[in-house]
Amino acid sequence: MADRTLSRSRANRPGGRWAALCASVALPLALGLTGPAAASAAPAPPAPVPALDLATAVAYGLVHPEAAPAGADDWSCRPSRAHPRPVVLLHGSAANAYNNWSMLAPYLKSLGYCVFAPNYGGTPGNPFKATGPVPKSARQIARYVDRVLKATGARKVDLVGHSQGGGPTPRWYLRFEGGTDPAHPERGKVRRLIALAPSNHGGNLSGVGTVTGRLGLDPTVSAVVGQAWSDQMPGSEVNRTLDRDGDTRPGVSYTVVSTRYDLFATPYRNNFLTAGPGATVRNILIQDVCPQDVSDHLSLAYDTNAAQLVRNALDPAHARPVRCGLTLPLLGG
Repeated sequence: MADRTLSRSRANRPGGRWAALCASVALPLALGLTGPAAASAAPAPPAPVPALDLATAVAYGLVHPEAAPAGADDWSCRPSRAHPRPVVLLHGSAANAYNNWSMLAPYLKSLGYCVFAPNYGGTPGNPFKATGPVPKSARQIARYVDRVLKATGARKVDLVGHSQGGGPTPRWYLRFEGGTDPAHPERGKVRRLIALAPSNHGGNLSGVGTVTGRLGLDPTVSAVVGQAWSDQMPGSEVNRTLDRDGDTRPGVSYTVVSTRYDLFATPYRNNFLTAGPGATVRNILIQDVCPQDVSDHLSLAYDTNAAQLVRNALDPAHARPVRCGLTLPLLGG
């Protein structure tokens, strides 16, 4: 695997086979064609097979929804002095750990991190995870982080999330499920939250959510595709609760990476956070770093420019300039 490379696929350009892939995966979700009825008996998880592009990862993850991405879930891993905190990767809505993180997990592992990638918010055997209520998903994340800390002996973790996994679910965990201790920030369990296209203040799916909300259809849609739909709509009870006392928690460093071509967590400025007491926030529009980057909401997790920003956010003391369009070696970087 040492000579394998992680390259940005041309499939993420507007049009072409990337648009077809988005339609095949995203439209059934938006139209309510996935949900509990899609569940099937869970096969025995096979050995992880590296998937270095989104199309391959989506296909494999649909058939093997409980598989771990390559590089993740080595429970014998012990953090190094250079990278003392394990990295926990949190997938987005209607995704799973395998199809969301099959590029970033092996890349971070190659850099020397202990990497973990849970499935949450869904039933075993159903490839469409993170569809359940955000507070319930946050409690699952809390238990998982505790397990990682116990197994690795680390004091804190860093969270890297995509979409829901970078927005309301980890923010709920940090605020309500023991992720932070505002009275004693040094005792918190999370040092960094790095989010790719997070639905921090709600996302209306390019206006679809606005229509369903005005028509009073959000409960109906949620009954089919999961409560996470309603929870992520702008103005939802979950969002109002999270925003009530500010966006951030003391002791946590936040990095948000967004794209102007996002069609899901829209408008993309809803991704951004405002720093409160004891926290730092860096909001990044990826086109401000790499103007030619055309990644959208889904492909941002497979974008090598975004991967370099994640690398820098995890280890800011050794941050390097982003080389736009760079092909990232699987080992090194």
